Amino acid sequence: LAMIVMKFGGTSVESAAAIERVASIVRERLDRQPVVVVSAMGKTTNRLLALAEKACAGERAEAARLLEELAAYTLGEARQVCRAEDWAPLSGFIESHFQELSAFLDELAGLGEFPAQYVDLISSYGERLSSRIVATAFKHFGMNGVHVDAREVIITDRRHTQAAPLYSRSYAKLDERVKPLAQQGQVVVMGGFIGSTQDGFTTTLGRGGSDFSASIVGAGIGADEIQIWTDVDGMLTCDPRILPGGHRVKMISFAEAAELAYFGAKVLHPATVVPAVEKNIPVLILNSRNADNPGTRIVAEAVPCANPVKSIACKRNITIVNIQSLRMLMAHGFLKRIFDVFDRFQTPVDMVTTSEVSVSLTIDNTTHLDEICAELRKIADVSTDNTQSLVCLVGDNIRDTPGLGARAFGALRDINISMITQGASKLNLSLIVLDSDLQRAVKALHDEFFATLDEKVFDA
Repeated sequence: LAMIVMKFGGTSVESAAAIERVASIVRERLDRQPVVVVSAMGKTTNRLLALAEKACAGERAEAARLLEELAAYTLGEARQVCRAEDWAPLSGFIESHFQELSAFLDELAGLGEFPAQYVDLISSYGERLSSRIVATAFKHFGMNGVHVDAREVIITDRRHTQAAPLYSRSYAKLDERVKPLAQQGQVVVMGGFIGSTQDGFTTTLGRGGSDFSASIVGAGIGADEIQIWTDVDGMLTCDPRILPGGHRVKMISFAEAAELAYFGAKVLHPATVVPAVEKNIPVLILNSRNADNPGTRIVAEAVPCANPVKSIACKRNITIVNIQSLRMLMAHGFLKRIFDVFDRFQTPVDMVTTSEVSVSLTIDNTTHLDEICAELRKIADVSTDNTQSLVCLVGDNIRDTPGLGARAFGALRDINISMITQGASKLNLSLIVLDSDLQRAVKALHDEFFATLDEKVFDA
């Protein structure tokens, strides 16, 4: 029998009303044996980390007040979606978790710092609570909800805050624990984003981790499809925060979706779909506030399309680093030395262009920019510019469509472009423009490439 994994993000479970909406979406799909993965309620993770920082900084009373507020909110929303007979065990579960959190805050106040293990421990409570609340709420809404602690089935390495799953171990546990429950007609609810090491220490999978969890669960139980329920109607032809009015993309390949996500589309975190790609499981992006919309379907193979471009992604606040060799000619080993510096400071590079004596590259994480520049200045002249944005045209056909560059540059004839790359990926043409020109650039490109639409692929 077919099974599906349904993942709901923080806004989808932020309140009693939102949880009721999730329950009605899941109830309509009971025949497909759903396994549900949820994020923490609303902004819970951020709130937990903020109050832990306060405890570390010696503001223990303020941390306690914020914890009290969070507990009241959690209990208040949970109470409204819980049967009378389930309330004593659920409220006991919630209260004991907040007592544990309070004890950890005491420890942090004593330490005066916030080690990575504690970051994982404290941020895990959001999902541990939301998954238990949602499982209990499903009973209230007439379903056979059952809670599985994700830390018992998602086994990871020890890299706290950025843990990587140990796939074969996780798959074996999911197959043994979760699959039989779903097959018996129980609706399993798990927290996303969290796992544990083989010796039982709580870990987290990094930001975007709940999508990743859903993908691992789907691969582990051999699901038919993985549904990511968000608050948008799927992927659009342009970023709605930059330019509203884009068209829904009905179908897109994994490679294109990952490229879009990497270049700023917030709908999906690129690493998240790797397990799904490997097992060839389609991923759907759906809207929990508009459940009848068919959303975007992401599939393993390329999707034939009359439009060369599927979507336009953007990243604001990009920093360009210009590196000019001190010698007139590029010495061999020069590029290696440059990239070694970025590697040492764990700073990913997005775009690179090189000439005989200089290299320009872009980064969007500037945490270590000063140290990076200091290192690079030992071997080169370095300047930086942080007023730029990246615009990226993504589509399977980009490299093979003659005249595409001419169309793009024609559309941008009035806009200054400071960097261009194409070639490393068959799927994208990337440009750097001033932040202040970003919206105008995206609009011009959108008008150029989406004036007519292939209706098999786009929603007109």
